[in-house]
Amino acid sequence: MAQQKGSAVGFIVLTWNSAEYAEKCIRSILRIESRPVALLVVDNGSVDGTVEIVEALAVQDERMRLFRESENRGTTVSRNIALRNLGEEVGYVCILDSDTIVNEDAVEALIALLESDPTIGLAGPTMRTSAGVKQLSGRNLPSLGIKLRKACPVSAIAEKGARMERPSAEIVNGVQDVGYLLSACWMMRHSVLDEVGMLDERIFYAPEDVDYCVRVHRAGFRVVWCHNAEIIHEYQRLSKRKLVSKMNWEHAKGLVYYFRKYGYLFNADRVFDEYKGYLI
Repeated sequence: MAQQKGSAVGFIVLTWNSAEYAEKCIRSILRIESRPVALLVVDNGSVDGTVEIVEALAVQDERMRLFRESENRGTTVSRNIALRNLGEEVGYVCILDSDTIVNEDAVEALIALLESDPTIGLAGPTMRTSAGVKQLSGRNLPSLGIKLRKACPVSAIAEKGARMERPSAEIVNGVQDVGYLLSACWMMRHSVLDEVGMLDERIFYAPEDVDYCVRVHRAGFRVVWCHNAEIIHEYQRLSKRKLVSKMNWEHAKGLVYYFRKYGYLFNADRVFDEYKGYLI
């Protein structure tokens, strides 16, 4: 297993036409004083003033680095650019969406959890909107049945799909094992990143979060939802803005790729057929 590195937290933030949210996210990260912080922002060809906002903040704080892409390259390629540029001082990696607002208590709670149990490879907090609406931060692995039910216009069927998605593991001391965590906020040891590797760039937008969590499981680690840590996530849901859009098309392609990669449509347990360690 790779050796643990420094004590700093490396925050990876991806922006794409995020002018409404980016400054609040970045300032919340730079307010953390409990440990050293490195902030790497990758912009995916924004045209709404996001770049200018981020550049102005970067000039004010040497802990920030901005990587500019000329077009939207999706979530995996862009995040990997930042992940490959993490310094040796970074012992913990936090992947964030630009519409999040973090706080020191949540960051330290997630790190403390990782430090307390080496079997945990990836941890995520409870996420709420600024209006207080709680989100399903951790979920069961997807199946075709879950996806079709959730997309059904009949509310009773859609609600059943949503229930099937909810993790069933017991919450112990605020910690719950899950199939996967939404990548709006992930915390992991740098050594786990070294072992599991980069995000799969054959997925453009989604379900890159599902795929990576499966790989964390297969590397012998747990993926957990830390209910006692909370951050704000405004939850833009880019794929829901239009019924027919590039994001929805890329999401559909990603799902097809994911199901082919792991060889299942209906029974997610098949993901672990060749894995002899921890099972959800």
